[in-house]
Amino acid sequence: MPNIIVCGAAGRMGKTIIQLANADSELNVTGAVEADSSPAIGTGKPAIVKSSDIEKIINKGDIIVDFTVPSNTVKNLEIAVKKGVSIVVGTTGVYDGEYKGILQNAAKKIPVVASPNMSIGINILIDLVENLAKKIPNYDVEVVELHHNKKKDAPSGTAIRLAEAVASGMGKDLKDCGVYGRHGLEASRNLGEIGIHAIRAGDIVGEHTVYFAGNGERIEISHKATSRDNLASGALKACKWLEGKPAGLYDMRDVLGLK
Repeated sequence: MPNIIVCGAAGRMGKTIIQLANADSELNVTGAVEADSSPAIGTGKPAIVKSSDIEKIINKGDIIVDFTVPSNTVKNLEIAVKKGVSIVVGTTGVYDGEYKGILQNAAKKIPVVASPNMSIGINILIDLVENLAKKIPNYDVEVVELHHNKKKDAPSGTAIRLAEAVASGMGKDLKDCGVYGRHGLEASRNLGEIGIHAIRAGDIVGEHTVYFAGNGERIEISHKATSRDNLASGALKACKWLEGKPAGLYDMRDVLGLK
């Protein structure tokens, strides 16, 4: 039975992960961690500890589950490597640039599951749009995502991952064809672009739609999350899947057997 340590334990995702893990007979929550300044320090079961004290409890866990911020995730990756424990990373913004390299280096020594979205449905959607893009490479593609008005990053990591999947299916690199929003008097669409658009409103948990538009028709593929349980369930599924795996960088499509 995997013993897990949840980082970001007092956040919306952290609370959900702990709640679902406590109800799962195949998992055991042995540690909970929050930012040093959090008023939640010392509360909960197990009691939440400061992130600066994670090494004091790391030996209680087999797997770290991290839904925090990139700077903190990097520290947790370093600790996971140092202590030889696996890690599941759901933090937005650690899949590109300098952070991607850090993930890859850590995965040379420990098993790492990293995904911008742990939802089972979203990862099936990623697989679908990549395969569809291979079949209709000349259709115009637009990705639209909706989230609550408190979400800091835009576009979402999930929207970017969906656009990357489309680009891959078309044999392209998103860096060469991605367009993030449009405005102005000369905003007509260029051939081969992949548009990515972000909407922030109310308390929307998360919605993603990929549009494939041709002459006289369009295909719309959508995923709508109505709670964070689906993300937490995916992260816990990843914890179970990781048990006994060799060092390497995995994502949710590995976990779900879609590769």
